[in-house]
Amino acid sequence: MNQRIQIFDTTLRDGEQSPGCSMTVPEKMKMAAKLVELGVDIMEAGFPIASHGDFEAVDAISREFGDRGVTIAALARSTSKDVERAGEALKHAKRSRIHTFIATSDIHLQYKLKKSREQVLEEAVKAVELARTFTDDVEFSAEDASRTDPEYLEQVSRAVVAAGASTVNLPDTVGFSIPTEYAAFIRKVVQAIGDKAIVSVHCHDDLGLAVANSLAAVEAGARQIECTMNGIGERAGNCSLEEIVMIFKTRQAVLPYETRINTEHLFSASQLLTSIITFGPQPNKAIVGDNAFAHEAGIHQDGYLKNKSTYEIIDPKSVGVPEGKLVLGKHSGRHALADRCRELGFTEFTKEEIDVLYQGFTALADRVKGVRNDQILALCKEIMAKRAPVSA
Repeated sequence: MNQRIQIFDTTLRDGEQSPGCSMTVPEKMKMAAKLVELGVDIMEAGFPIASHGDFEAVDAISREFGDRGVTIAALARSTSKDVERAGEALKHAKRSRIHTFIATSDIHLQYKLKKSREQVLEEAVKAVELARTFTDDVEFSAEDASRTDPEYLEQVSRAVVAAGASTVNLPDTVGFSIPTEYAAFIRKVVQAIGDKAIVSVHCHDDLGLAVANSLAAVEAGARQIECTMNGIGERAGNCSLEEIVMIFKTRQAVLPYETRINTEHLFSASQLLTSIITFGPQPNKAIVGDNAFAHEAGIHQDGYLKNKSTYEIIDPKSVGVPEGKLVLGKHSGRHALADRCRELGFTEFTKEEIDVLYQGFTALADRVKGVRNDQILALCKEIMAKRAPVSA
């Protein structure tokens, strides 16, 4: 039986706090509705202490979606004011989680917090204990965990679990880890706390390894992944929800894990997010990019037209994309061009006519970035005009 992985979506919190991604309360509500439809397990709605708007957003999302089968989470630093503000914002949610955090690496302790390890440990425990007075579901995050001394991190993890945390998150806050290193690191904490709490991961993409590190962590025993739609987030972004989910779905034979994500809503969720913030995914972005199911090279197009599985490992419909597409450009071949001509209504060209058409097509394709349907229609009409008139 496949093991269940919880999807903790932080599009509305970590994603929203990155440049160009700020959202109003109505925009957050719109995106939250889509995330509920998508089937995320936990939705981090915001950071209530950060601003009045963020408090309003968490409160509104708690009221509207708090009884829809999703856990609503709010972020709080390990201080009483933060935790109390989060508790207040979540009070209308049927299923709520306070997500409290404090940095644990010596780099952060020395330069940012200016506190000792003992002080940080004490504050972490107190924050968890206070959070438990508002909800039974408390998550603790050790910020910059991947650069924290492993023995100290294990000590902190044991302490917060004893204080009442049911989830311990070990973020690769600055995207510093590599998969083999991160897996060993996660495995150590998983073994230390056993079945007393779920180990979660929150990986950033500074070295382009957020998805790979999250996958390695799951194989090491983590059972919650924190991620965002389109991979948005601080600096280079977070683990991409659509990528990690489709890895599990596509490679079930070697990765026996499952999520409750309704994958057919992935593309529409990506499109909605794009319409709300100031940018969308790059065209070659896996799963949701414009070119994710597009084929231009002639060899690929020929194989695709014979059997789509030759060049598509994912059925586009399974992620909400209507179908793959052939993009006609200078790398395209006769097979794809003839197929497009048939789509445009020209079904009876001879092989010789296709050869002539292809010569005109490649000459045009060398001058433009992509050949449009109206340009192909013009070429087809030229071929038709050259046909000898039929005798009466």
